[in-house]
Amino acid sequence: MNKLLKEILRVAFPIALGIFIMYWVYRDFDFARVGQVLLHGTSWGWMLFSLFFGVMSHVLRGWRWKQTLAPLGACPRAGNCVDAIFISYAANLVLPRVGEVSRCGVLARYDHVSFSKSLGTVVTERLLDGVCILLITGFTFLLQMPVFLRFFEETGTKIPSLVHLLSSPWFYVSLFSVAGVLVLLYYLLRMLSFFERVKGMALNLLEGVWSLRHVGNAGLFAFYTVAIWLCYFLHFYLTFFCFDFTSSLSFQAGLVMFVGGTFAVIVPTPNGAGPWHFAVITMMMLYGVSDEDASMFALIVHGIQTLLVIVLGMYGWLHVLLANRRTQAS
Repeated sequence: MNKLLKEILRVAFPIALGIFIMYWVYRDFDFARVGQVLLHGTSWGWMLFSLFFGVMSHVLRGWRWKQTLAPLGACPRAGNCVDAIFISYAANLVLPRVGEVSRCGVLARYDHVSFSKSLGTVVTERLLDGVCILLITGFTFLLQMPVFLRFFEETGTKIPSLVHLLSSPWFYVSLFSVAGVLVLLYYLLRMLSFFERVKGMALNLLEGVWSLRHVGNAGLFAFYTVAIWLCYFLHFYLTFFCFDFTSSLSFQAGLVMFVGGTFAVIVPTPNGAGPWHFAVITMMMLYGVSDEDASMFALIVHGIQTLLVIVLGMYGWLHVLLANRRTQAS
């Protein structure tokens, strides 16, 4: 019963955390306006253009993953790698970070790739992602330092007094977000300790982590890495042109909000729901967008991008089943 309760909490906590933060962010929002903006105030051409880069970021990540697996002697089909990426992002909507496990499971089933070795490449990939976002953050911080300092002041991070801190709803949002990250780290450590107890798992995991040293065509790998993050940025930035109230925002503003949103999704809620909205809305207001318009932007953009993740996940699941069924039949 104890184990069942833990599993229920593991699933329910991220959802509950996301709902709580969304409630705080949108407790005074006029939802009746959403339909009007979607029908008459949204440039769908720009939205579709941005979604194209969202799809390409997943495709490029799948191609890069195939390249990373090659030094391990694994030769999965490129289509299966891309489908696994689609499925993994959709799986993360149900339970944050479970997608990393599900994508390795897809290749283990259909291409007989060692699960533990492929998981090691995913660990490497996450470390590389961390380096990339730190580089982007450092560049953006130097470029827009006054905006970041104002963001810290607005959100209560720079504390003028204890009374102001405790009276700010954003303090409680941040508190619950930090708690969520700590819970996530706890489960990651539990997962790693489990792997270490399994014979041979730790060695295979380490081999996957070090596979990057022997990757072929380093120039292509670097191209994939830069292109992935460029696609991530364009997937977000191009949505500015979908609405009149954000179309005048600068490239620098896009970088600031992109960085803020990227860190926000570390909080274990489905697709960053809640923390992402909070970060983007607060930063967008620093650039002169009204609270209502910023909230509208975050709600619509996040909703459509989440829908894209769901659609791609369903496509990836169906495609990997059908494609491999035909292959086995032949």
